[in-house]
Amino acid sequence: MISRRGALAGLGLSLIPAQLRAAGLTAPPLANPTGVLMQGGWARGQVAGKPRLTLGSQTVDYDADGRFFLAFDRDAQPTATLTADYGTAGISSRTLAIAPRAWPIEHIDAPFHPPAVPDEAFAKLRATEVARIEAARAQVTGATGWRQAFIWPAHGRISGRFGSQRIYRGTPGAYHSGLDIAPGAGVTYVAPADGVVVLAASAPFTLEGNLLMLDHGMGLNSAFLHAQRLLVREGDRVTQGQPLGLVGMTGRATGPHLHWSLRWREARLDPLLILPPAG
Repeated sequence: MISRRGALAGLGLSLIPAQLRAAGLTAPPLANPTGVLMQGGWARGQVAGKPRLTLGSQTVDYDADGRFFLAFDRDAQPTATLTADYGTAGISSRTLAIAPRAWPIEHIDAPFHPPAVPDEAFAKLRATEVARIEAARAQVTGATGWRQAFIWPAHGRISGRFGSQRIYRGTPGAYHSGLDIAPGAGVTYVAPADGVVVLAASAPFTLEGNLLMLDHGMGLNSAFLHAQRLLVREGDRVTQGQPLGLVGMTGRATGPHLHWSLRWREARLDPLLILPPAG
């Protein structure tokens, strides 16, 4: 069970620093943030005025109303500094405490990569696929799904959890980057929030199979893996709850399931932390 206690408690500034008041700021620099402050977690908040907003060294974008989204990687350090830099008017900052988590080890009865593909050929093919994925993540579409309360893309048994270290028939692999949901082959999965389709594989990727990616805006994107079939195309604007594809087991999969991963910039998020409790 993941405890969400302490999610951004006390981040709002109760007083406006005198230098910022003198510069005309009439609202607290950082106000009303909400979210989950732990590894793999996230936050939404609002900033006053037009500062340069950063989380550590990472620039944080915000909309015309000052609303922003940010997140913490699976391996995030114990603290992160959120800073609103108003130039000559001054700086307002908060040190955020990021709760650590324990990560299990999972043994997967599948090869590290398709056995029919030699190592050199796999590496070359994989580089092309990764380039497509990175190009999709780099797109800026103006989507606003990041503002929404996310919903489950499918309902079923959770067959894999975010963050676990995976061992593929004795070969250590990367940690599991998403949430696996197993509702059964052919079940329709839907958009957890509004977005724009930035990648819809016309042929299965080696690991992801029939891969679909959505941009939710503000650097937040979803990836859905292993589909039996996709129901949308690149460039489509989709709304929350809209069917996206059918659950399958294409790519590296030991059974039919939906793998859903979330990423903000370079940070990988735990989808369970942005969803309402199941059932």
